[in-house]
Amino acid sequence: MKEYSPIKEGKVREIYDAGDSLIMVATDRISAFDVILKNKVTKKGTVLTQMSRFWFNYTKDIIPNHMISTDVNDMPEFFRKPEFDGNSMKCKKLTMLPIECIVRGYITGSGWKSYKENGTVCGIRLPEGLKECDKLPEPIYTPSTKAEIGDHDENINFEKSIEVLEKKFPGHGEEYAKTIRDCTIALYKKCADYALTRGIIIADTKFEFGLDENGKVVLGDEMLTPDSSRFWPVEGYEAGHDQPSFDKQFVRNWLKAHPDSDYNLPQDVIDKTIAKYKEAYKMLTGEEIR
Repeated sequence: MKEYSPIKEGKVREIYDAGDSLIMVATDRISAFDVILKNKVTKKGTVLTQMSRFWFNYTKDIIPNHMISTDVNDMPEFFRKPEFDGNSMKCKKLTMLPIECIVRGYITGSGWKSYKENGTVCGIRLPEGLKECDKLPEPIYTPSTKAEIGDHDENINFEKSIEVLEKKFPGHGEEYAKTIRDCTIALYKKCADYALTRGIIIADTKFEFGLDENGKVVLGDEMLTPDSSRFWPVEGYEAGHDQPSFDKQFVRNWLKAHPDSDYNLPQDVIDKTIAKYKEAYKMLTGEEIR
């Protein structure tokens, strides 16, 4: 049996080269504030992979995605082991675009902080009088650069995203920038509308895109997971204060309240985190994580 080693390791994911495809494995690692925490959250990787699988299937009418299969029987023998079952995705190889495509439907987090300071979010002027966690009149697109592990992403405007893409793909910067912006908004609107019917508000999220072998823009990476999005319960939602969440914000809030934790979570926070992830998955998909 051929042995495989990751060709790339991110904060959470490990990527393996399987020849004509990639195997993307979502580990049980968790990161916050661009730091990998010392703890692992059991089954977290499975939630991330299966959530992405659900959304990729739900949105393939808007844009093609990189998913081939989440069944380990469709992967090389090396991956047909319990540690890869459920948390692995066989994917098309893409040339990734160096932009994180962030879309905000509600004002919270760094966006709320910026709005309080000058009435804008990432340079976009918003109506006066908004309260924390208010729904925006229309979702806004606020791209950022992709940072290496340990560095922080940099918020940029749409014009700057054209420059970044033009530098890497001469002659295609504006075309790619418009495509990923328009797809980001369309994906968010469709999925946020659906999530509301399942009792969840998707406050914001990020997408990543790449080019396939024919130069066509394809949705890649993960999609609308609790790691890449803010999920709030519809029940009890009220603008004017922070919201309870089903996502990684729970961990961020605990770390902010315990600055001396050295990024080490107590077991009860780990248990609550995976419970929130699993609850969000069941609410959105109607399925249980096995």
